[in-house]
Amino acid sequence: MIVSLLRSTKNICPAISFPVREMSVFPKHYVDPIFSKEKQKLAKESGEFAQLLHVPTKPPKNDQSHSIFYNEIVNKMINYITKGGNKKLARELLERTFENIKRTQIERLNLGKGENIIVDPYELLFQAIENCRPLLNVTAIKRGGVTYQVPVPVTEKHSYFLSMKWLLEAAREKERKIHLPEKLAWEIIDAAHGQGRVIKRKNDLHKLCENNRAYAHYRWS
Repeated sequence: MIVSLLRSTKNICPAISFPVREMSVFPKHYVDPIFSKEKQKLAKESGEFAQLLHVPTKPPKNDQSHSIFYNEIVNKMINYITKGGNKKLARELLERTFENIKRTQIERLNLGKGENIIVDPYELLFQAIENCRPLLNVTAIKRGGVTYQVPVPVTEKHSYFLSMKWLLEAAREKERKIHLPEKLAWEIIDAAHGQGRVIKRKNDLHKLCENNRAYAHYRWS
């Protein structure tokens, strides 16, 4: 009955069109919210905040907050650890990772193995992610029947994604008898000091980009 009704409607009005669902419920001219108090302060000082007062703004997500305990990088790390939608388990795993990092650094500090030992696990995580961020990546471009590995710059957002992804992959590739918080803690500590498999992976990628720099012009051709 519904099919016949649609056919009859099409015959009456052939130019009828149905609305297409977009990826977002908000139009394109809506801007992202500034929910962090630090970013709001910077926006007020630069004069950007006054310009955004009359611009439609999207509401913040459920997990976004202006609390001092909220950090965007830590929240992304929890999302990348999450499997099967179990974010509570991912949050517990990251908290245990921070606990293992702090225990290890305090032991090193008590043993006198270094003078400037960072005990704060959050600072070590941020430093490890910054050290693992790649500046370039290679992409396959076909020219004249030959596929070239062309070096291209990596955006800031994608570089953070690759850094956290590599840290988790390196931790999960280790021995399965050891729990993830312990393996991830060691990877973060090594990466924060410029060592480990993730740093080697980033350096190898940069060497590959350096070796293929002769094909960089294919990016614009």
